[in-house]
Amino acid sequence: MRSREVTGNRLATAMLLEVPLVVGRAADGKVFAMRDSCPHRGIPLSYGRFDGQTVECSYHGWKFEACTGRCVEIPSLTSQDKLKVERIFAGRYPSEERDGYIWVYMNSAGSRSPDSVPAAPKLTVSSDRYRITHLACELPSHVDQGIIGLMDPAHGPFVHQSWYWRSRHSIHEKQKRFEPIANGFRMSPHTPSSNSAPYRMLQKYTGEPVTTTIDFVLPNIRTEEIRSGKLWFSSRATVTPVKRDLCRIDFVAAWNLLLPVSIFRIFAQKFLRQDQETMILQAEGLKHNPRLMLIDDADRPAKWYFGLKAGLLESRRTGAAMVHPMSGPVTLHWRS
Repeated sequence: MRSREVTGNRLATAMLLEVPLVVGRAADGKVFAMRDSCPHRGIPLSYGRFDGQTVECSYHGWKFEACTGRCVEIPSLTSQDKLKVERIFAGRYPSEERDGYIWVYMNSAGSRSPDSVPAAPKLTVSSDRYRITHLACELPSHVDQGIIGLMDPAHGPFVHQSWYWRSRHSIHEKQKRFEPIANGFRMSPHTPSSNSAPYRMLQKYTGEPVTTTIDFVLPNIRTEEIRSGKLWFSSRATVTPVKRDLCRIDFVAAWNLLLPVSIFRIFAQKFLRQDQETMILQAEGLKHNPRLMLIDDADRPAKWYFGLKAGLLESRRTGAAMVHPMSGPVTLHWRS
């Protein structure tokens, strides 16, 4: 969710991992996220009132501290009642603002939130002054399909055909070096594809080599850094699981290039729309639960993703160190 959606005493709603959330901003400016359901009768708390400190249910007036989820008042109780109000909680989830987004930490169903949670990821920027923009689109698919589509290296000439990017006629053999990193993998710094006009233009402008580095890190984050001399471009795409059959790409990019935000957004929106339209078509086929294939080497990143995911789940189950699916650096070959 974008930070700008939560202002004043307005309550916003979101869905994450099929859990309905109500999100707001306390009087001190800090954001909070609670399960959008009153523990009394289940009515969404987002229909209630928020005064900057407590969320009041619209049904029976129960009040909950925004930042803890603890119940502080039940108007119907009398002096005869023995109910310990402070032991009642609405579901509350740790949240943090970063790069214009509100990040919400979701723990396993039925478990308590840990005392400390990982910090929200920060977009890499390499200068004090830069431009930044945010984009998003929904994909009617399971988050796994969204993620392996995000890291797929071979669909460009078919899905993203354009004069400034790729075409069927520009397909050629490529080789890229990959290396394991914590909870993910990296396409090592390399010269980007010669069949993409933006990279050629950047090198012509700076007169210096262009390099790009791409990381994927669990659970759902792809980052890319492009550099040429003093100029840089940094982006992060996150595949957010909304429901079992719905996810969302949240994309943020920053740069110090002489590129107006309005112009970049035109091209980036088209790029995302092409991915979205392809996933809509794919969803038609996936309705019938077909058998699917992953081939080498173009699909190796997808295999690594599933290996990383399985390794992390096994590590959490047993308490043992996570086994990485990559034993070391490897060079992949494909055509695109």
